[in-house]
Amino acid sequence: MTVASTKRMRAMLAVKPQTEAPLPLAEAVEALKKFPATKFDQTVEIHVRLGIDPKQADQIIRGSLVLPHGIGKSKRVVVFAKGNLADDAKAAGAEEVGADDLAKKIKEGWTDFDVCIAAPDMMGLVGPLGKVLGPRGLMPSPRAGTVTADIKKTVAEYKAGKVEFRNDPTGIVHAVVGKFSFDSGKLTDNVRAFIDHILSLQPSSVRGQYVKSISICGTMTPGIMVAA
Repeated sequence: MTVASTKRMRAMLAVKPQTEAPLPLAEAVEALKKFPATKFDQTVEIHVRLGIDPKQADQIIRGSLVLPHGIGKSKRVVVFAKGNLADDAKAAGAEEVGADDLAKKIKEGWTDFDVCIAAPDMMGLVGPLGKVLGPRGLMPSPRAGTVTADIKKTVAEYKAGKVEFRNDPTGIVHAVVGKFSFDSGKLTDNVRAFIDHILSLQPSSVRGQYVKSISICGTMTPGIMVAA
């Protein structure tokens, strides 16, 4: 560890809450904002540990939502569509729109994008790309809202920073909820919207405590525990 990183760690520990007990959301955000700034605008993330069984298909927590204040970053979007829907995708700002040509490019290994959206009639073409897109979390899915006939709206939402999420194998949901430069009010709004959305997705088959813990952190900060 370098002298600079050691000094930064000491500065963060000096302002980190002394208790590990979860804080009310507004207080947790204020505590996060007290950490020393870095030379870049850190991404703020949320990590929600759920009391689900990730091996049960009906307990998978997956979806997407548009946060009240976006995430401070425009995503790179590609779209599988043709005709009027392709025109809609281009008008909404998609980086690349296509069909067979786009499928060939991705099959050859190109994945320089953040989101892949497909019109329903294109899934026969997109399905075989699962080996490339699936491991990277880029496969279009009706459940995530990325297989849709409303191409224009969906592209616009992702360009504005729509958040996609899915629990990992340990039952934790990770997501970006903004930037360190956001004021406390905007970060609080975004985090509350995300937590409320996760709560709304509780499977009926889950027994016991659904949300076990919540934490927020910056790219280079310790985590702050949040009371649900």
